[in-house]
Amino acid sequence: MWSSSVDGYRRLGAAGSVAVAAGGWAAGTLPARDPWGIWVPHGSAATVAAAVLAYAGLTLLVVAWWRYGRLIAEGARTGVRDTLVTLGWWAGPLLLAPPLYSADVYSYIAQGAMVLEGHDVYSAGPSVLDPQGIGADAAASVGGHWRDTPAPYGPVFLVLAQAVTWVTGGRIVPAVIGMRLIAVAAVVLIVWAVRHLARHGGRSEPGALWLAALNPLLLTHVVGGMHNDGLMAGLMLAGVVWAVRGRWLAGSALVGLAMMIKSPAALALLFIGVLVGRAADGPLVRRVAKGLFGPGLVAGAVAVVATVAGGTGFGWLGTQSVAGTIHTALSVTSDVGLALGELLRLLLGADPAPVKSAVQNLGLAAALALIGYLAWRAVRSRTEPVHALGLGLLALVALSPMVQPWYLLWGTVVIAATDRDGRAGRIVTVLCAALVYETQPSGHTPAYGFVLAGLAGLAGALLMRRGAAAFPPRAPVPGPRRERREPAAEGAAEPFSGPGPLSR
Repeated sequence: MWSSSVDGYRRLGAAGSVAVAAGGWAAGTLPARDPWGIWVPHGSAATVAAAVLAYAGLTLLVVAWWRYGRLIAEGARTGVRDTLVTLGWWAGPLLLAPPLYSADVYSYIAQGAMVLEGHDVYSAGPSVLDPQGIGADAAASVGGHWRDTPAPYGPVFLVLAQAVTWVTGGRIVPAVIGMRLIAVAAVVLIVWAVRHLARHGGRSEPGALWLAALNPLLLTHVVGGMHNDGLMAGLMLAGVVWAVRGRWLAGSALVGLAMMIKSPAALALLFIGVLVGRAADGPLVRRVAKGLFGPGLVAGAVAVVATVAGGTGFGWLGTQSVAGTIHTALSVTSDVGLALGELLRLLLGADPAPVKSAVQNLGLAAALALIGYLAWRAVRSRTEPVHALGLGLLALVALSPMVQPWYLLWGTVVIAATDRDGRAGRIVTVLCAALVYETQPSGHTPAYGFVLAGLAGLAGALLMRRGAAAFPPRAPVPGPRRERREPAAEGAAEPFSGPGPLSR
């Protein structure tokens, strides 16, 4: 039934996705209250059985994705249409499932209700909502520490959440489905942008879509969990597409909209500026000034207009660090800072909080230094600007004070179009296969989640070393249509053609 073919792995992944969705009906991130009685608890035994089913389905999906990628790399005649059909098979079962792997969607709906009720979403959390009002069920379902946390999102996303809440009356089931439709639109945007960026760089479109859109991390956390990171990434990538086509004004405007979803999209402006400076005419000073300030001014103007039009105010400027106050075990700088702080507390009786904060700030400074170095390489034509953007986003995530599994997608969707079969592509492939296991379908992060993620990462690394990964050496470009590749700039990411990076 599960033959070693594109159709076979498509069916295997679809079976896994169905199992994830079915398990989610009892073990997903169910609301605290559902007046319709659809997404309700079913008892502890049913919950455990459903969680096991969801984990088994997730494993089938990861295996199918991994093997599907190898078929693409080996030259199987898998075109863009085949890849999109597979995406439909794998994403479809998740569309009507309850929220999976995160309760963030309830925060989105509650924040939309706050805007409707006239609350300042940048000074209070969903706990201020009327217990009998339009967002009451969503607010009751928000995770504990987020109930009093101001929104860290931009006004464009809040307006979308407000629209969904208004149209659905804040009813949990239709409101969640409405937010999932926005997530699906984000996936469509990512698909469109990744295809164009891969084509621009002479890369395999099916291969790029495999890493960006078929990725189980995206399916579980953008389609299943409805995280707005997908919409941010989609708008950011669309802006980059327009910029590489020479239409940097439109590209910068789209990045401005992406910033009004989540602020990390602003990093794209730096590398769009490199493209602008390269293409500009006139004296060096003029070219540098245009590249440094042009994209930022356009995006800033869009941000101002969006903020004024949205009516939510400029409070988002002061809430960008609120997420960093919540400790996540995936943040290396937070973990190191916490450990050092506790050590100093035991030895000297010192307050550990300033130590943790200092280490987090050092991590951000190191990320900015790496991003600056990547920009310099892009200016000197040693790294292509789009590829440098992907690496910069990965550096930002790795050194941020708060890291969630789906943050890896920020850079992964870019790397998919620039270096899918190279060193960076291989590394994020292993990380994506591992991090899907870190979170329960219920949104909790148990200790065994890290164990499962570690085992999956180790298995992926071993497969890479043994040459059984999705990208064997010197694989031909698949698909019925081949395009002539332009010579890459010195230092630009090239298709992998040597021993695996994990064996070096």
